Amino acid sequence: MSIHKNRSYFLLLIAALFMAMSACDNDDKPAPVEDVLAVSSFLPTSGLAGTKVVITGTKFDATPANNAVLFNTTPATVTAATPTSLEVTVPTGATTGPISVTVGGKTVKSTSPFTVTIPTERSVVEVTGEIKADTKWTADKIYLLKGFVYVTTGATLTIEPGTLIKGASKDADPTASGKGGALIVEAGGKLMAAGTVDKPIVFTSNADPGKRTYGDWGGVVLIGKAPNNRPASTAFEGGIRGTIGADNIAADNSGTLQYVRIEFGGIALSATPNSEINGLTLYSVGSGTTIDHVQVSYSGDDSYEWFGGTVNMKYLVAYRGYDDDFDTDWGFTGKLQYGVSLRDPQFADQSASNGFESDNYNPGEPATGANAGLPLTAPIFANFSNFVTGGTPPATQQSGTGVYQSAMHLRRNTSISILNSLFVGYPEGLRLDGTATGTYKNATAGTLDLRGIVLANNTLPVVGKGEITNDQATAYFSAAARKNTIVTDLASLVLNAANFTLTTPSFLPGATSPLLKDAVWDGKGADAFFTKETFRGAFGTTDWTTGWTNWDPQNTIYK
Repeated sequence: MSIHKNRSYFLLLIAALFMAMSACDNDDKPAPVEDVLAVSSFLPTSGLAGTKVVITGTKFDATPANNAVLFNTTPATVTAATPTSLEVTVPTGATTGPISVTVGGKTVKSTSPFTVTIPTERSVVEVTGEIKADTKWTADKIYLLKGFVYVTTGATLTIEPGTLIKGASKDADPTASGKGGALIVEAGGKLMAAGTVDKPIVFTSNADPGKRTYGDWGGVVLIGKAPNNRPASTAFEGGIRGTIGADNIAADNSGTLQYVRIEFGGIALSATPNSEINGLTLYSVGSGTTIDHVQVSYSGDDSYEWFGGTVNMKYLVAYRGYDDDFDTDWGFTGKLQYGVSLRDPQFADQSASNGFESDNYNPGEPATGANAGLPLTAPIFANFSNFVTGGTPPATQQSGTGVYQSAMHLRRNTSISILNSLFVGYPEGLRLDGTATGTYKNATAGTLDLRGIVLANNTLPVVGKGEITNDQATAYFSAAARKNTIVTDLASLVLNAANFTLTTPSFLPGATSPLLKDAVWDGKGADAFFTKETFRGAFGTTDWTTGWTNWDPQNTIYK
């Protein structure tokens, strides 16, 4: 009897437990963690404005622009996104407090604060005159350039990663010559400026945040000994001392520029044409020089200009420049891959601003004079993107002194080649300009080579000037073998929604963009220097501007 009773009691207990569990069961199950917008952590937990922070969580949007992030109450820039992580930059003006993320109208905050640290004041070292011996600039100081500072023949200036260099205005010129601060490395001198992704070297204005503008100071000038096509007695532009020389050392080495930003340079020294210094100016710089990952911002003249030379370069950014983005002259023959330009459509120069401007020299046709005018200007650019606007190409400017002209103004006997590149929002796409025996002959002979080019959102896609007719220019550009494209529907390119956003751009094209295929590597593109990408334009699926560029240098606090 006792065994039977125990068994009955045990069965009743199991039944009671089952009924209790059934009574607790309902349809209001909590959502799985991965289906809820949440911020779980972030690293680092403190840092200066400009620090890259990775936020980890759930239910983020994989499109960076669809995630709104605040550091306390200050909006931040999202530079990369996945459903479980966001990469953001600590914004200028942020204060210590929680990080909040908003996606699809829902907002969550971190449970712990991000601590915004205040930069330690660095001592300022004023630099004037000449650097005649090997010198090192360190990241614990700020170097203030007053007037033209020359690194002379035989001297090497080495700059540590993270170092800040400021250029003073004309008023601070110790020679009272009205020259803004500029760093000029003379032939035989070297500049070793190797920054890193996390610690770029920054050349910028000495003005306070919010008061900086185009041409606050001079810029950076490298002078080498590589070939050019001008007489050795030809003076440099902008009042720089000396002449171009005739050394003809193709592999000459002027040093290294890597992960370098140059902001608010390009000072106008007078009202005389060609009296400016560019953001980065390269005279006869040789192929032994290493230059990659350079951003030139708010230059008061060209962002980059090459006068002769053979230097090869990669990963270049021209941001909100005033005149031309990429200007080639005097027999430059280098090779360049990956570059992007983003323009402010309301600022252009009196000389008419272009994406690419290329000529041999003025007049350049025929090639005569020193070395019979040779070498011809014949660089090869590949995978460049130039953006002015996604709206109507600007015919006038609300600000500035001039207007936009051409994505590519190729003239005066140039033999430039541009491959697999994208140009959007210029009034003209290609302006092929010159004589029948100069520029046009170079084009039809294939020494001036345009292949895999995409022109979009242009008022006039192709025009001819000088002795070149519109029909001749169009026939050249549209030849089937060149695989160039004129796009009338900008939306068909599936550009990033933030592509033209000036202070928070995002350049990666959409996954279905036709830009991600059909690159052309025939002809000069077969050169071993070039990585044979499948995409056209500067970007495929990797944003190489991430981490070291600055899209808001106007408001950055530099101490």
